[in-house]
Amino acid sequence: MRIMKMTCPECLADATIRKTNRRHPQLADVYCSCTNVECGHTFVISASFSHTISPSALKGQGRVKELIDALPEQDSDKALELLLRAKKTGLTAADREAKRMPGTAKM
Repeated sequence: MRIMKMTCPECLADATIRKTNRRHPQLADVYCSCTNVECGHTFVISASFSHTISPSALKGQGRVKELIDALPEQDSDKALELLLRAKKTGLTAADREAKRMPGTAKM
């Protein structure tokens, strides 16, 4: 696991994180102090969420598994059967609906 490395903005020495004050799930004030004893600078950096690089496993497929696992066994078996059939045929819900209603165009 990588740890966020802080640098003193005054002398460019390494800085130590002393405290984190989470203001919002995606925003925090990070209190730092310089490790250079001659500098001694203490400062606060605002850290905020920017964007996702790799989606969470708790969303999408991971979330689907979690929901299926929460179903009673009979219902989860049926849900898995439907998902596997859809994957095998490569049809989306919109494709299946269009097949049921001939004459409708797919946009």
